[in-house]
Amino acid sequence: MNPRNALAASATLHCLTGCAIGEILGLMIGTAAGFSTAATIALAVGLAFFFGYLLSLIPIVRSGAGLAVAVKVVLLADTLSIATMEIVDNAVMALIPGAMDAGLVNPIFWLGMMIALAVAFAAAFPVNRYLIDRGKGHALTHQYHEGHEGHEGHDHGDHTGHQHGKEQS
Repeated sequence: MNPRNALAASATLHCLTGCAIGEILGLMIGTAAGFSTAATIALAVGLAFFFGYLLSLIPIVRSGAGLAVAVKVVLLADTLSIATMEIVDNAVMALIPGAMDAGLVNPIFWLGMMIALAVAFAAAFPVNRYLIDRGKGHALTHQYHEGHEGHEGHDHGDHTGHQHGKEQS
């Protein structure tokens, strides 16, 4: 696989993981608490952003970056990807008949969620590839990953405006 496609796929899968954790947790909490559909969706989206950011923040802070720098990098790197994933995920769930009203114990909900997350991955992948090609998105975070794990074959010196070891402006 092309190294940039591999990096984009890795970034998208990373985003999908955080979004899925937040979405499912938010839906579980909202359903259990008896929230309205709108409030449940708002909670799920909020938690999707929270966990998406958190999964990126932890390794950057562990690398020795200060919290303020880590938050700035994560917000710049992940917001567009997470937003794309959330918009598509929720749109697909809304389009699948009965998925939003199915409840957590109904297979229609879980099938809908799997379809929605797969479509969201497909939508966010080109967004991440576009950002990586311009030295943005996940390209901003990988300099903080110890040894650049998971980036074998990736040309680290080929990001426009990207300088290793220096904070991005």
